[in-house]
Amino acid sequence: MRIGPFEISEPVPELREPHALAMLRPWVDIGNVGSLVLASLERHFGSKELGKLARPGNFFDFTRYRPTIVVQEGQREITVPNSYINYAQPESGPGLLFLHLLEPHMFGEDYSDAILEVMKTFGVKRYFLIGSMYDAVPHTRPLLVTGTVGNQRGGPSRVQQSTYQGPTTITYLVSQRAPEAGVETSSVIVHLPQYVQLEEDFKGTARVLEALQDLYDLPSALIDNQKGRKQYQEISKAMTSNPRLAPVVKQLEASYDARAAEQPQEETPSELSPEVEKFLEGLDFENR
Repeated sequence: MRIGPFEISEPVPELREPHALAMLRPWVDIGNVGSLVLASLERHFGSKELGKLARPGNFFDFTRYRPTIVVQEGQREITVPNSYINYAQPESGPGLLFLHLLEPHMFGEDYSDAILEVMKTFGVKRYFLIGSMYDAVPHTRPLLVTGTVGNQRGGPSRVQQSTYQGPTTITYLVSQRAPEAGVETSSVIVHLPQYVQLEEDFKGTARVLEALQDLYDLPSALIDNQKGRKQYQEISKAMTSNPRLAPVVKQLEASYDARAAEQPQEETPSELSPEVEKFLEGLDFENR
């Protein structure tokens, strides 16, 4: 079965007022948080394959998303980067579509329309973007989470409403157009320390799962705070060998504490010193 450019496996499952939970690489998947969260949820709910793009080359540049060769049972096989969809129907609560999305390099409007068409076909009630981004925040404080989770907003340990302005991804057209199709939009984006840059950030993963816990009745055992705590403890130890980093973290802590002391729904950070801003800009340049 085809839904636009997506090839959907048959028989097509019947889902109860489903939610679509999406992660997007590479734009908001810093530290692989979105990937790790979806993988955790899929294991917990026992997800199954649903579909993928029939011709991913219509949207992706394969000199930027490289195909890979693997050897299985003595045979060389090529794996082509793709966007794919899995699904699950919990015993109670909404059905779930898990959207593993790659940011398109071309025909972005068509790509966004295709995602909307899939959601319309399955009667999706909520589109939920999950991910992570770098920010000028310290690793020594609770990680900031912005977005919306139903009516849950405010408070440093909960989800604050985002006031971000600046460059974005073309796939935000999905969030912009979804309400026209009767689809509610939500998001949970965790802000990670810019100077840390872990390949897999387990503390960020735990924070996103905490934000989703009540909404999807997730067990506490699914949220592993210990891994992230150990990672960030190692960062604190490593600071002793980097004399430039300690004063940066100290000023980030002061900025974070000043922001927390303001009204909970405001996100205006205190100004950082030119030295700290230059240090963080240098990290961005080194990782482009």
